[in-house]
Amino acid sequence: MPSPEETNGEHPSAAIEADATGGADEATRQPISTVVIIIAMQTEALPLVSKFQLSEDTDGILFPKGVPWVRYHGKYKDLNINLVWPGKDLLLGVDSVGTVSASLVTYASIQALKPDLVINAGTAGGFKAKGASIGDVYMASDVAFHDRRIPIPVFDQYGIGARRSFCTPNLLKEVDLKLGRLSTGDSLDMSPYDEGAILANDAVIKDMEGAAVAYVADLLSVPAIFIKAVTDIIDGEKPTAEEFLQNLVAVTANLDQAVTQAIYFINGRCLSDL
Repeated sequence: MPSPEETNGEHPSAAIEADATGGADEATRQPISTVVIIIAMQTEALPLVSKFQLSEDTDGILFPKGVPWVRYHGKYKDLNINLVWPGKDLLLGVDSVGTVSASLVTYASIQALKPDLVINAGTAGGFKAKGASIGDVYMASDVAFHDRRIPIPVFDQYGIGARRSFCTPNLLKEVDLKLGRLSTGDSLDMSPYDEGAILANDAVIKDMEGAAVAYVADLLSVPAIFIKAVTDIIDGEKPTAEEFLQNLVAVTANLDQAVTQAIYFINGRCLSDL
């Protein structure tokens, strides 16, 4: 896949569409009205709920009956903010992390709320060999899976599921985020097979939701961006789980600040301004 530099900061699909129509799509020139923020963990979500004084849905009509998904909503100036958290697993009571929950809530949220933009925010592991440090906040330029191994021609590329995120050079500059590729899998640790795929993806950060959100957003033709804060160094000396838990709360503050600044910037702007 081409790098953001190779496309001069322009999203490839936008370039194709502009060539075909002689200009950007009308929707990209309308002020963004509604955003959906997908966040996997309650610890990551609550600071933003507090920051924007979002209210929790209590009527239970937005999502199917019985699911644990939680939607918080409110307004910041002219922007309708929806923060969706998959909730707690009904059997074990832990945060519903991973690609399955992320896919489901993204699909349900887009269908119900018709957002102009999806923001997948959360924490991630980072690779020090690629320049990542604890507390860094990244905007993902590309996303891909590292644990969907299907060694059959064409199916192998389907398994990787590589996609570009919506290109936002002005937002990236305004919020002063790092830029790097994101790799997604359903395990917190990293097997040798996963490591090989991550290296092939040239990923800087690793999470458990991003590529799943990207797949659904792309399927439903909604632009998506990915803001990830580094809690642990995957190629470091400390065990991943230990370092993740140790840094989760502190790093979430960095994530909260970055997402807040992104919301401030997005308000009143069009997709083409980002």
